[in-house]
Amino acid sequence: KTYLGRPETDAGRLMSMGTLANAFCLNGRGEEAIPVLEALLVLLRRIGCDGEYMLATKCNLANCLHDAGRLDEALVLERELYAGRVAVCGVSDERSISIGSNLANTLTHKGFWNECISLLRDQLLPAAR
Repeated sequence: KTYLGRPETDAGRLMSMGTLANAFCLNGRGEEAIPVLEALLVLLRRIGCDGEYMLATKCNLANCLHDAGRLDEALVLERELYAGRVAVCGVSDERSISIGSNLANTLTHKGFWNECISLLRDQLLPAAR
């Protein structure tokens, strides 16, 4: 409530929405975090945010979707995140590896073994060099 009357671009308002979503997730209420994160993403897009905060919010949403059993939705978002991050930062980037690990986890849960193996192989080969 404290931040509701503030402008959409107010950092406190944006951070409070992220904190609320994180609190839901940490307390096993990921399903309640999903609409908060979706609203935050809409707001971030509207104000033109496209940096690390947007990436973190999308990752949090994908994780909540996964935890809520909405694997198809999580998989779509994780594939998008991974492809975008690898295109910009490469497969050896720490954040690319983290996002790839989440994607591999969802692929495993969905039974997409061959895609998971291919993904992990792509991540491990540069690390072995």
